[in-house]
Amino acid sequence: MSRPLSDHEKRKQISVRGLAGVENVTDLKNNFNRHLHFTLVKDRNVATKRDYYFALANTVRDHLIGRWIRTQQHYYEKDPKRVYYISLEFYMGRALQNTMVNLALENASCFLDSMATLGLAAYGYGIRYEFGIFNQKIVSGWQVEEADDWLRYGNPWEKARPEYMRPVHFYGRTEHHPDGVKWVDTQVVLALPYDTPVPGYRNNVVNTMRLWSAKAPCEFRLQDFNVGGYVEAVLDKNLAENISRVIMGKELRLKQEYFVVAATLQDIIRRYKTSKFGSMEAVRTDLDGLPNKVAIQLNDTHPALAIPELMRVLVDEEMLTWENAWDICVRTCAYTNHTVLPEALERWPIDLFQQLLPRHLEIIYEINRRHLERVASLYPGDVDRMRRMSLIEEGGQKRVNMAHLCIVGSHAVNGVARIHSDILKATVFKDFYEMDPYKFQNKTNGITPRRWLVMCNPGLAEVIAERIGDDFIRDLDQLKKLIKFVNDDAFIRDVAKVKQENKMKFAVHLEEHYKVKINPNSMFDLQVKRIHEYKRQLLNCLHIITFYNRIKKEPNKHWTPRTIMIGGKAAPGYHTAKMIIRLITAIGEIVNNDPVVGDRLKVIFLENYRVTLAEKAIPAADLSEQISTAGTEASGTGNMKFMLNGALTIGTMDGANVEMAEEAGEDNLFIFGMRVDDVEAMDRKGYNALEYYNRIPELKQAIDQIAGGFFSPKQPDLFKDIVSLLMYHDRFKVFADYGDYIKCQEKVSALYKNAKEWTKKVIYNIAGCGKFSSDRTIAQYAREIWGMEPSLEKFPAPDEKR
Repeated sequence: MSRPLSDHEKRKQISVRGLAGVENVTDLKNNFNRHLHFTLVKDRNVATKRDYYFALANTVRDHLIGRWIRTQQHYYEKDPKRVYYISLEFYMGRALQNTMVNLALENASCFLDSMATLGLAAYGYGIRYEFGIFNQKIVSGWQVEEADDWLRYGNPWEKARPEYMRPVHFYGRTEHHPDGVKWVDTQVVLALPYDTPVPGYRNNVVNTMRLWSAKAPCEFRLQDFNVGGYVEAVLDKNLAENISRVIMGKELRLKQEYFVVAATLQDIIRRYKTSKFGSMEAVRTDLDGLPNKVAIQLNDTHPALAIPELMRVLVDEEMLTWENAWDICVRTCAYTNHTVLPEALERWPIDLFQQLLPRHLEIIYEINRRHLERVASLYPGDVDRMRRMSLIEEGGQKRVNMAHLCIVGSHAVNGVARIHSDILKATVFKDFYEMDPYKFQNKTNGITPRRWLVMCNPGLAEVIAERIGDDFIRDLDQLKKLIKFVNDDAFIRDVAKVKQENKMKFAVHLEEHYKVKINPNSMFDLQVKRIHEYKRQLLNCLHIITFYNRIKKEPNKHWTPRTIMIGGKAAPGYHTAKMIIRLITAIGEIVNNDPVVGDRLKVIFLENYRVTLAEKAIPAADLSEQISTAGTEASGTGNMKFMLNGALTIGTMDGANVEMAEEAGEDNLFIFGMRVDDVEAMDRKGYNALEYYNRIPELKQAIDQIAGGFFSPKQPDLFKDIVSLLMYHDRFKVFADYGDYIKCQEKVSALYKNAKEWTKKVIYNIAGCGKFSSDRTIAQYAREIWGMEPSLEKFPAPDEKR
């Protein structure tokens, strides 16, 4: 009889359970060696870790290829409706390990993972950025950005498809003829597609993510392209190719947005017209049926140009009437909004449009003329409403409001958490909601349990599977069954043990990287997200300082020890965010070197926070900080990842926190602070930071320390901008929530001393995570927006008869 598997082996087992077709270990080894030898041209003596990674990646990719081709053939034979998810923010995560469970990327990428798992004919489209977001280095406490040259060694997952290269036009002018409009004298950039397989979970479905890279055409004349400071925008030779080189800069950004949309729409229409796999000739020429076969989801306003571009193709090239084309366009497109912060909603200057996309500006003007006619007929004489609802913002520099364009040109508009969708209807898009209430929906965000539980936390996945089986991996609602184990001592012990192991592992990583001695019995308190005023890393800082001051005041008291970690990148041009990072590192320098405090409080800024680091940090967290001002965070998904991995949440009633509290029970989260109504009431009455500063001694002490150079002795006025922001210009009302936050943190510390009660709350949280699977999110998009039905049917494997 074979011996029972050790815990370690069980964990290894679950982490590769979903590995496509690698039932046979001998085959796996042979293929691995073959790739090392023939693809990488190395032997064991000279192979590096990267060579081994590439050999394994190629081996796993081989297992996907048959399924990938078969899936695409199946779509051509069955001709299902297809959904196209266009996002400018697909970042490749580390693909390999996840392909071994199945393959995923970051947030939008959770969605691609779920689309494949639900058997939807889906395509993710975006730009193949040559340089990713940027690598963050912390140098003397400051953020320094380094180019992220992630393609330097090639990418084993992608396949270039030069045969599907598409021309994309810019600049030029329009000519109006009796038989239609021509866009002429344009400059052409070629869009070269790279395809990456996206496998579903154990269903043999492999969908495609197609990212476009910009290439210069052969007859390219550089001087023509050197317009509007374009050369300075990027540091490199072939200017046409800059479109896919980085992710910032104004004219460059609009170019990127049009580039991805124009290339993608050509692809969509080609695929609609040909019905045979791999065939290039058009079979279907009647475009009236497009909305029955194609759904386009605009992820934020970045792909908004899909609307005027689809109109241009239908009217100028396919010669449809405006009315017919508009009907097709609206029924095909849908828009997801991701933010309520007004400064984040895109508005493009008219003159930039006029120069770069003259035909699209004409089309937008015509869309707007018809839209405003409708507004005027519904609300006669309401001039102010027409001004508010126009796609063109007057005053100073005229601009195109891209969110308005998306709403008018789509049949569905959704927010990404219930509270966020309600705020959209009540404030930012109120006029549009009053005019077309049927368009507005909510789709609460979700995360893929394959990546964010099975892969990053196999120990926890195994402990759960031992109690309820492993069907939860594709039906996360099954986690509800854990409720009956909430008082089971063995289960409580197992959950706590896995957390402790994850903490030990992360502590080793931290000590290697930060040379700070970590107390693995301390509470791991994490806030990891972009550095932004609304996310209120400053509120966290004030708690750290207050806790530090309390320890100093009563060093002999029995404090609950904490290791507080904050991570995230600041946008390169965002001065305040960079100062916040400097404040965090400065607090760490003082706190971590104070012998009175010892190992009861450590503060670490997690450098270069990214998916790979998240996968180590999240399973090790005890406390998740979700502390944005109520009404500012659209949803968040980090909050869900922490919840699923056994951390408790301290948070405001904002974004998805509201629904998390509903699912797990509000008693099982640490909820504090103003609600949306309180914030609105305070906006009406006026927020006075000074009043709190004068009334709360510990707050005054903390601010005076920051202002007086306690944390920056060599440069006492280093943080004067931050102090002045908090005291006089704080839109996000940090002081208003300070008192309640500190009280709530005391409750956290008290509960943490009782390991059993803490872990029971953890179990309630994990059991309440079912709703936050991206499978549920995508099933709702499919049924309620795209008109598609998810399927759990398993495709036959390549070696099975069809």
